[in-house]
Amino acid sequence: MPSIPTPFSAQVTAEELADLRTRLRATRWPDAPEDAGWSLGTDVDYLRELVHYWAEEFDWPAQEKALARIPRFRIELGGLGIHFAHIRAAQSGDADRTGARPAMPLILSHGWPDSFWRYSKVIPLLTDPAAHGADRADAFDVVVPDMPGFGYSDKPAGAPLSSIDVAGLWAGLMDALGYDRFGAAGGDIGSHVSRYLALDFPERVLAVHRTDAGIPVALPGLELTPRERSFVDEAAAWNLSEGAYAAMHRTKPQTAAVGLTDSPAGLAAWIVEKLRSWSDCHGDLESSYSKDEILTLISMYWFTGTIGSSMRMYTANSATTPEQLARRVEVPSGFALFPGDILHPTREWLDRTANTVHVSEPPRGGHFAAFEEPELYAQELRDFFRPYRSAPVE
Repeated sequence: MPSIPTPFSAQVTAEELADLRTRLRATRWPDAPEDAGWSLGTDVDYLRELVHYWAEEFDWPAQEKALARIPRFRIELGGLGIHFAHIRAAQSGDADRTGARPAMPLILSHGWPDSFWRYSKVIPLLTDPAAHGADRADAFDVVVPDMPGFGYSDKPAGAPLSSIDVAGLWAGLMDALGYDRFGAAGGDIGSHVSRYLALDFPERVLAVHRTDAGIPVALPGLELTPRERSFVDEAAAWNLSEGAYAAMHRTKPQTAAVGLTDSPAGLAAWIVEKLRSWSDCHGDLESSYSKDEILTLISMYWFTGTIGSSMRMYTANSATTPEQLARRVEVPSGFALFPGDILHPTREWLDRTANTVHVSEPPRGGHFAAFEEPELYAQELRDFFRPYRSAPVE
């Protein structure tokens, strides 16, 4: 693959679609205790309904066609083919005679279990704010890559890449696109990638925005305030009750990958439970996502065969050294703490770990805020990055 971007589009074959439907119709269903619902994991009754819709009504070619309207490319970075969306602002280029500021380059990093899908709704709000009732001066040139082993990017053949490794690739990607300085934003694993972009390339990252501060680690010798200790204890309790998936990803990803790569119903169960648990949906998954939206994400994992490779990134990140975890981000940092997200860090913890200049608490949204509440998320990024744009022309 050339080291310059080349246009990319994906098209699943009729044979692949037929194979998926055959597998869905042949699902061997587990038993479940009466009235278990979601209390033991994925609700089997709901999953039956979703799988039936996937097999009989879901129109993947239509979703694929919709995604194809986003300008997408592939490029070789670090020996891997990386897929990314690159959408220039409607008012891009040099500042004009009115003194308008040029568009700000912004790289958005996703997490698990998702891909560039996370930002598909928010892209037009960021690249063409004037068309959505906002100030055109707040436009961004948006870059949204799929991490290695996710979506349409290559799977590493050897050791999985960590968030630190991916941050280095993203710096190279922005080089290749001609962006010397840029903003960075992300959530979940994407928060870590954005953090390491700011840590390892501070001369290039204008500011960094995150929707979470990750799972806190109380390093030896760290003196915590009572509020910080409460936050660390809250995270430990969450990990005990909800962290089984992450333990599997860190330690035995290939064991789970066999079943999830072979069974589309199993894959759906693994992903849907997280969408419901981590979103601000109050237990009603389809109040945040339509069936088509849910199945577009799951189908992307199915057709690319990336569930195993995506999980292996947890293995790589689990080897991050205490010295790396303890580094403080000095680049101006902002956080949007959405109410339905997994954890809610204290201001003391944010100040300890980053040069925190902005913290907001939007009224709605969860772990996938850019998809759940795209308008709120877009406004958050416009507000946060506004002071770090180029100065107006005199």
